[in-house]
Amino acid sequence: MQLSLESFTVTKRVALTISRGTTAQSTNVWLRLRHDGIEGWGEASPFSVGQRQTSQTAIAAITQIAPSLAHLSPFDIQQIQQHLKGLPSAAYAALDMALHDWIGKALKVPLWKLWGGDRHGIVPTSFTIGISTPEKAQARVRLWTEQVSASDFKAVKVKLGSPEGIAADQAMFEAVQDQVPDGASISVDANGGWTSADALSMASWLADRGVVYLEQPLPHGQESDLALLYERSPLPIMADESCFTSRDIPLLATRVHGINIKLMKSGGLSEALRMVHTAQAHGLKIMFGCYSDSALSNAAAAQLAPFADYLDLDSHLNLIDDPFTGAALNAGRPWPSDAPGLGVRRTDAEV
Repeated sequence: MQLSLESFTVTKRVALTISRGTTAQSTNVWLRLRHDGIEGWGEASPFSVGQRQTSQTAIAAITQIAPSLAHLSPFDIQQIQQHLKGLPSAAYAALDMALHDWIGKALKVPLWKLWGGDRHGIVPTSFTIGISTPEKAQARVRLWTEQVSASDFKAVKVKLGSPEGIAADQAMFEAVQDQVPDGASISVDANGGWTSADALSMASWLADRGVVYLEQPLPHGQESDLALLYERSPLPIMADESCFTSRDIPLLATRVHGINIKLMKSGGLSEALRMVHTAQAHGLKIMFGCYSDSALSNAAAAQLAPFADYLDLDSHLNLIDDPFTGAALNAGRPWPSDAPGLGVRRTDAEV
């Protein structure tokens, strides 16, 4: 099999600010895997939790191992994985995604159907409101409601953990809540921006305001402090930056109520599916999330959406120049298509 790589830059309609900083653009990598006349696609997008990963690190890593894969078939998963050990997770994700896309196309079946998923069990995705002033946060809610239909707007995720402190968080949250349409659920993600004391205080404050769950209240590396929060919080705690792969789940199982799986962290669909099974075995809730991913990665994650309790797959909807299409919504739910593999095509391709 032969691999080719191409970097592309996507621009956000609205820059996203979280506790760690602001992102307005992202340079991602498009991987194409060719074998026996079939082409599978994958994507690597950058993120900075733990070791920083960029498009350059992904391209360098994949370029280095590509010659060792040339004699293999995409069906040779075990042999391929032996060559991928030590690969940065985003690079691994791109290749693993392309392998699955190729296999689905070779078998002429979408991946969700290959895995036995029930599309009718898919829950709505949340729409993200980044850290900003109360006025700008309200404007962002209005922009989302103008962009998507009322039937799609079922859930909102509010980013908190402002450097200005929890008073600023509370003011912004109340402003957002005032604009959210009736019936839409609200969750909160602090991206590790709080101290333990602030997290406990905010958990109670947010519970009184009907929040569904609290995601990553404490910084990555402070997992031991989650035990007290787990014991005292009136809200379910979801782990994101603290959970990369299935190996992290047993250690977190008595400290959180659920995990956020992202393909770039896990290293692709193979590990993501393993995380689903591991989380289910520990009785944890499951969420799928994203970074600055295009419709290519989010369509891939949507193949596993039937197994999720919560979804946060909205990044491609905030792009003004997404080169891919195939991550559609159906009543607010990320809806994997009936097309084989990932069901993704180029935006400029002829139908």
